[in-house]
Parts: sequence; C-alpha cells; structure tokens
Amino acid sequence: MGIGGSPRHGGNSDHLLRSILAGAAPLGLVAEAVYLRDFQFQGCIGCEQCRAAGICTGLRDGMALIYPAVIAARGLVLVSPTHNYNVTSWMKAFIDRLYCFYQFDDDRPRGWSSRFAGQGRKAVLAAICEQPDERDMGFTLPAMRRPLQALGYEIVGELAVFGIFDRAGVKERGNVLDRAAQLGADLAEATR
Repeated sequence: MGIGGSPRHGGNSDHLLRSILAGAAPLGLVAEAVYLRDFQFQGCIGCEQCRAAGICTGLRDGMALIYPAVIAARGLVLVSPTHNYNVTSWMKAFIDRLYCFYQFDDDRPRGWSSRFAGQGRKAVLAAICEQPDERDMGFTLPAMRRPLQALGYEIVGELAVFGIFDRAGVKERGNVLDRAAQLGADLAEATR
C-alpha cells in the first residue's frame, strides 16, 4: 500500500510514489495508492478509546476507509515532501492515527507493544525537498521511519531527493525514478 502525503495533485511526491509501486508490479506485488489529500480526516485527539476497541472509534472520518487496507497490507510505502523541515500535516496526522495499533499494559510507566509486531511487515520511505542541502530536509525521513519501526515494520529502503520543486520536475530525473522503482522491487522481494 502506498501513502502519498503531498497536497499537490500530480506533483513530485505522486510521481515518486507511482514509480515505487510500479517497481513492485513486475514481481507480482499488487499495490494500492492512497493520496491523503483525497480524504477528510484529522489527527489523533488522544481520547484513548482505541485501547479498548483496537481501532480508532473516537473519530468518524476518512481514516475508517484507509484502516482496512493498512491492516491487510504487508508492505507500506510512505512518501512526503518536506514542509518546514518535516513531513506534511497530512502525513503527520496519518502516522498519529496509527496509534490505535499499539497495545498498552496497566503498569506505570506503561509498557507497550504493537499489534503489527512479528508479522513480517516491511516499508519503504521517500521524501523530496526543494533545497539542495541535506540539512534542509530536516526530520522528514526520521518522522516516518521511527513510528513505523515502533509499529513493527522493517524499513527496506529510503530515498531522499533534493533540489526539486517544480511540479513533476522529478520526471526529468530518470535516475531518481529508477532508484524509486528499485525500492519498489526491493519491497516486493522482501514481502514474499
């Protein structure tokens, strides 16, 4: 399952996501792309109702349409442009809403585990930044990597792209799209 965190339709993040998923296709991986901008949902409100239900029940929104695909998918692709040194607000809200897949005990401080742990789940991450300096990407990749690792995903690969802002400008960089496709192939191989 591919998750696009960009607010721009047809932008660089969309092309990266499509290239990653296309790279997985020859190995028989069937992948669905979800563009968060197409869904009405909000970030976690910390109501903790998910602890009893095992899924978010405190909010009734578009995440209810996304959760079944996340649960079913053994491979996950997250792609986000850099917004102010981090992921977009859509990607942050999506990641926060994965909180419902944690399980907590009643001790203080609370111990926790993930319902996804031990399931062989894999992930690929990609981020794109207008500036050419690596420092300007800030926390974009770690903001996706750390929560997925905590949920039990093994990160198969990451792609950081710099110096592109113009809509679909990444299409002019065949080497970047080739690396994206290879990440998709790596993910497909890892989830076999």
